Amino acid sequence: MHYRLRGPEWRSALEHHSDASGAGWLQEIPVLESEDCRLGQTDAPPADQLVARCVCVQIGGASLLHGVDFSLAPGEVGAILGPNGAGKSTLLSVLAGLRAPTQGAVWLNGQALQPSNLAAFAAVRAVLPQHTQVAFDFRVRDVVALGRYPHRLNPSTDEAGIVEAAMALTNVLALAERSVSNLSGGERARVQLARVLAQIWTATTAPRWLLVDEPTAALDLHHQHQTLRTLRRWSRDSGVGVVAVLHDLNLALRYVDQVWVLDGGRLQAQGPPEQVLTPALVQRVWRVPVSAVPDADGVAQLLVGATP
Repeated sequence: MHYRLRGPEWRSALEHHSDASGAGWLQEIPVLESEDCRLGQTDAPPADQLVARCVCVQIGGASLLHGVDFSLAPGEVGAILGPNGAGKSTLLSVLAGLRAPTQGAVWLNGQALQPSNLAAFAAVRAVLPQHTQVAFDFRVRDVVALGRYPHRLNPSTDEAGIVEAAMALTNVLALAERSVSNLSGGERARVQLARVLAQIWTATTAPRWLLVDEPTAALDLHHQHQTLRTLRRWSRDSGVGVVAVLHDLNLALRYVDQVWVLDGGRLQAQGPPEQVLTPALVQRVWRVPVSAVPDADGVAQLLVGATP
């Protein structure tokens, strides 16, 4: 079954949907076209991956996503990249099951993922949206403990220990007894990250998945690197698949295994970041000149030059 959503959040996305057709100085970008969306839909997806096939999202006559394919394995960190209005958050919401595509499908651990069946995945899939609000004056500990709600009928023998461990991992344990309303924006962001980590902390027979939208947006430089370093290590150690929307290409080059580059709702490139994020591609998609410089540890980093 396909759905078409027309809520205010989609209208807002359309208002910010960019059109680069006027940038005549840019070379035309070759687009990675998916195979015919009518083909392969009956093929059985892998039972241990997050998979999307030929995902399209349309609002009226506008296409926010067109024929996007995605596949991530447990223990990998993937990043969705692109300029403003490229469709990054839209794709993440489809992969999370929060939005059903107009066309195409998403499978999590071999099962179809739709807004109507999300409760069945709550113990193995956690989502951190770009903006979160706490309606009441909760302590940090209480906010993180909310992540354990899906396990209330079958709790761990150490629920309190899981909450403590999640706070320690995101470096907010010292804030545990403070009111979340009295924290800085960056501290609140790390508290919310601890909450979704707590939700899928316990190992299960099925792979676990974490989807986060711009997790570094409110963080200073130190905590940006600390957060992505933590997510990468946790992904490796726990076998959790992580999907993040990012704007900082250098963070993606340093901490991510696979990237998907979107522009205008279409997939421009996909693969390991060191192979995908070439100066030529960055200039074409983000419309800024860049040069690649190896860091002391050999990881390429991009330097942005003056725009014309």
